[in-house]
Amino acid sequence: MDLIYRSTRDNKVSVTASKAILKGLAEDGGLFVPETVPALDRSMDELAGMSYRETAYEVMKLFLTDFTEDELKDCIAKAYDEKFDTEEIAPIKEADGAYYLELFHGATIAFKDMALSILPHLLITSAKKNQVKDEIVILTATSGDTGKAALAGFADVPGTKIVVFYPKNGVSPIQEKQMVTQKGDNTFVVGIKGNFDDAQTGVKKIFGDKALEAELAEAGFRFSSANSINIGRLVPQVVYYVYAYAKLYAAGKLAKDERLNVVVPTGNFGNILAAYYAKNMGVPIGKLICASNDNKVLYDFFATGTYDRNREFILTTSPSMDILISSNLERLIYRIAGADDAVDRELMENLSVSGKYAVTDEMKTQLTDFYGNYASEAETAAEIKEVYDKTGYVLDTHTAVASKVRRKYAAETGDGTKTMIASTASPYKFTRSVMNAIDIKYDSMSDFELVDELNRISGVAVPGAIEEIRTAPVLHDTVVEVDDMKDTVKKFLGI
Repeated sequence: MDLIYRSTRDNKVSVTASKAILKGLAEDGGLFVPETVPALDRSMDELAGMSYRETAYEVMKLFLTDFTEDELKDCIAKAYDEKFDTEEIAPIKEADGAYYLELFHGATIAFKDMALSILPHLLITSAKKNQVKDEIVILTATSGDTGKAALAGFADVPGTKIVVFYPKNGVSPIQEKQMVTQKGDNTFVVGIKGNFDDAQTGVKKIFGDKALEAELAEAGFRFSSANSINIGRLVPQVVYYVYAYAKLYAAGKLAKDERLNVVVPTGNFGNILAAYYAKNMGVPIGKLICASNDNKVLYDFFATGTYDRNREFILTTSPSMDILISSNLERLIYRIAGADDAVDRELMENLSVSGKYAVTDEMKTQLTDFYGNYASEAETAAEIKEVYDKTGYVLDTHTAVASKVRRKYAAETGDGTKTMIASTASPYKFTRSVMNAIDIKYDSMSDFELVDELNRISGVAVPGAIEEIRTAPVLHDTVVEVDDMKDTVKKFLGI
């Protein structure tokens, strides 16, 4: 029997996995969640011997039940191929008393590749399964990494167009250049005069515009999303937590059923939610440690039970986490509310109107799997330097936030459980911040001089994603006000 997906804001709405992927966001503004989180039907001994692709199938078949075996395996084969620079896809490095799960070996050297390499194939397959003839318009907001990964995934994919909005002054120079040099006749990149939350809110507003939806349909288009609000993004992320635990077990780093704590640097909450789903599938994950930067809205939520975005938005050296509206948290809220759509709907309405909401004491008791903390800018830079000086291993800024929070958690709790850190980006993506943390003398170098110096001190090859943008021409230079986002999309589509 097919696993059903329901909207967090109206659980009478039920769709198959393929329809949830196609829609991206429910019409009521809710997020699609599986009616139940399926249990793994392979033992850890079996999973220990599997490749990444084999593990992906074993996990995703349980969530995407209306896909045939051939369809799903075809999507997986097309996604996890030579675009990744290692056969392992997600290798694990041990440094300074922790395991670092490197999720940045894909085409755009960030963890978003892990899901956005497969989403285009899941989406096109879903369209065929549901007899959709319209051209699919992928509309997404990015805080830096999703945009490029989505652009790379969808570039020149037949039957699709993609529009990416990013905060003009809110991403790293490397992140911006990766996006604005993107090739593909079906791609469009737009800077907005605002922050990521403005971009994300603008995209959600466009999705909810019924008049625009009718205009699109008349012109032969339909919107879908590549943001982590799309369940087709979240399910592939569950895979790498299952895979990583199995590989540590296979290598003798973990005993049978030994618990493993997981630390995830997160702003939108999707990456740590995937770890939570993996735990609920039966992976022996202990504490889920949620690491924030100075935009510590999630830390405050786990500490108090109140989510409050009414605060200063801080631009940091870990820009992919510069987020005050953590969209994927709604999926957890719905779950701890006992799948009560009325409760979820009221809380999300409070967030929309007043910018905050508070969960009940009963709901708070269901958050014991999680621990939240944060790292300041100074602590993040110091962590990069400390780990490099001690081990020679270079962390990017986001991974450094998680690494510092791991230390805070251990000091605060005395928990000696083995720990894995989700390493979400290559240090080459944030070279200036990383190199300045290691030694301020590097501040006078240009961005690409820093790339070469990072290569020299780390011994890690410069990724192809960096080499190809050294001299690439800028192909996208549109910058608009937030209020002009809808008209910009219509202009690109010619309607």
